[in-house]
Amino acid sequence: MFDWRTAASWCAGSSTRTTERKDDIAAKIFVGNLNFDTSPSDLEALFSQVGPIVEIFLPSDRATGRPRGFAFVEYHDDEAATEAIEKFDGHELAGRALRVNAAEARAPRPRPSFEGGPPPGGGGNYAKPSRPKGSRRNARGKKRSY
Repeated sequence: MFDWRTAASWCAGSSTRTTERKDDIAAKIFVGNLNFDTSPSDLEALFSQVGPIVEIFLPSDRATGRPRGFAFVEYHDDEAATEAIEKFDGHELAGRALRVNAAEARAPRPRPSFEGGPPPGGGGNYAKPSRPKGSRRNARGKKRSY
């Protein structure tokens, strides 16, 4: 038998988990407009001035292996993240003015659906041509012979 109280407590528990996740993201900041030669140790030296750092993530391009020009810095608490945003937004590092703001949760990406219908972009329909193959010689003569 279905118990509504259990379902309500389960739903309440799941909502607190999502708020905990939002709080985790609030302590993470986005650092943009980085020089491609910037290393994680350069970022750690700069951003550790406002508080202890949990993690620095410097994504790299899959094809070339070079840094992509942005990073994420995660702090233990929101106060350090807020102070870093105020202190380092517009700060010059390696000749470039940094863009620092609070990291936002990644938007969910649509999953491709392989149900029903052709795939987007064509799908390689190799149908036979409507005209018969072969020589077109005397095509005009055949039309006149009717």
